[in-house]
Amino acid sequence: MKHRIVVLGAGYAGTYSAGNLARHLHPDDIEITVVNAEPDFVERLRLHQLAAGQDLKKRPLADIFAGTGVRLRLARVEAVDPERKTVALDDGELAYDTLLFTLGSTVAGHGVPGVAEHAFHVTDRAAALRLRDLGRRRGRRQAAAVPHPGAVRRLDTGRAQAERGQTAARRRLRRAARRRGQRLSRNDRRGR
Repeated sequence: MKHRIVVLGAGYAGTYSAGNLARHLHPDDIEITVVNAEPDFVERLRLHQLAAGQDLKKRPLADIFAGTGVRLRLARVEAVDPERKTVALDDGELAYDTLLFTLGSTVAGHGVPGVAEHAFHVTDRAAALRLRDLGRRRGRRQAAAVPHPGAVRRLDTGRAQAERGQTAARRRLRRAARRRGQRLSRNDRRGR
């Protein structure tokens, strides 16, 4: 009988672990199943870009695991029974011999008043899309306002900061060239 490895969660840790195990263990000896609620890999490190209005390329987990022997099961985890070595899913039950619990982290408000009502995070795709939609409703692409009166804040993305820095650097370069009586080439003016 094959050793059943179940990986709960297909974020960075779960996807890497499943792929690494598939590469290093013989397929005749093991069966790897990855359980994830969503069909696409979420690049959590890029969710701030999604919140700022940039579209991200979808990365289907089925494509990522294609040809590896890793099975993908789209379901939500409801409970783990370590005595019976089973995982209860919203669509049934899954038995395991080895379990990797890689469901990731969540946002904790730590009991701070107002966090649940007025704070935003970008720890999952749905939250990033809510923040992006708020920014669009406010007529801004690179910033989002907090939705209650008198508490307007700005979310400045790394991309916007980098663009402002590049613009300032080009301006300094043009001024220095003018002081020396030089003209910048077209590519230098564009910062290339």
